[in-house]
Amino acid sequence: MKTKFLALALVTGLFLNSCSSSDDPTPVTPPATGEISGPITKDITYAYGNYTLKGIVKINSGVTVTFDAGSTITIDKATGDNALVVLLGGKLITKGTADKPVVFTEKSKIPGSWGGIIMYGDAPVKVAGGGLTSTSEDGNNISYGSLTPNSAHNGGSLVYTRVEYAGSKLADGAKENNGFTFYSVGSGTTLDHLVSYKGADDGFEFFGGTVSMTNAISYGNYDDSFDWQDGWQGQTNTNWYAYQVDKGNYGMEIEASSNDNAFFPKVTNITLKRAAGTVTEEQKEIQLDAFQFKKEGNGDYSNIVIDGYVSQTTPTAFNGGVLQVLDKVTYDHQIAGGKIKLSNVKINNSPIIFISGQATFTLSAASFLPATNWTVSTTATGASLTPGAWATVDGVNLIK
Repeated sequence: MKTKFLALALVTGLFLNSCSSSDDPTPVTPPATGEISGPITKDITYAYGNYTLKGIVKINSGVTVTFDAGSTITIDKATGDNALVVLLGGKLITKGTADKPVVFTEKSKIPGSWGGIIMYGDAPVKVAGGGLTSTSEDGNNISYGSLTPNSAHNGGSLVYTRVEYAGSKLADGAKENNGFTFYSVGSGTTLDHLVSYKGADDGFEFFGGTVSMTNAISYGNYDDSFDWQDGWQGQTNTNWYAYQVDKGNYGMEIEASSNDNAFFPKVTNITLKRAAGTVTEEQKEIQLDAFQFKKEGNGDYSNIVIDGYVSQTTPTAFNGGVLQVLDKVTYDHQIAGGKIKLSNVKINNSPIIFISGQATFTLSAASFLPATNWTVSTTATGASLTPGAWATVDGVNLIK
């Protein structure tokens, strides 16, 4: 009798387990795969997946390219020049989330292995000599700016997106590219929760334009963490975080292509950190300050935390500090002219505060007009960012 009951129980259990496994499945959609090459001439959405990008892929005018959350796009430098380029009139939309970012990476994981994301618009610029247009320095040799500028240009929406190991020269361009490069991009474009990781040039660079960027991380880039010129005038920037390690130049390099101006870009909630032992990229030009203003650069910066900007002893000894003004014209027009404002600045582990780039002037707190354009604080908080997969690489949290 016991044997019959046991057999019945076993049969019943197997039946129930069988029903459970067949009645309650969770469908799993495998990630898509494929190669992305260009030019891209019609709208396309890349579903969640693992793709390869090959060549200088250009998104043509009138075309929208979308990447779904969690997608990874891998580049291989062995294939030659590679970059993702959004031409004027084209749009790039990345639908990343905090847990499922869209990631552009490179197979070798060597900084400077591809050209990164490059976007063109027709928002206002003011280039050297006062012109309204110029030609890109990325190797594409594309005109940017416009004689009839559109401040509201919309190049798409980049959200929770990470670019890794970029900074390669394209077609022997005069300068390396960056993680993200924005040529005259307009305020209709969304840039939010972006990471530029271990590139061979700047983390983010703006060539004029009116676009703003929120919640951005520049980590381990060889040149400047944030850089702009040609009269960039973004007004609603916030939560910029930089961590320089091993090799890096300025935290923020700010210039206006030698045009006296009142563009006054604004950035709130800034953290600039430099790890101990970090050296400048090249010893022929020492660049190791948290902020550098030159060529008529200006702006309004507030709630700032600066940490670890010290003088370099090897391989070349040179002073480094919190704030450098390179040239006397910038000192006269922008500092003494009242167009550079840094307020609520908290300084840690950075003994030298002011550095004059020339012997013709002495930069100090007393240089700022009005005097309230320079204020220090012990309560500044800097950038406020929430960790997550979007800000994690190989298991390492980028927010130090």
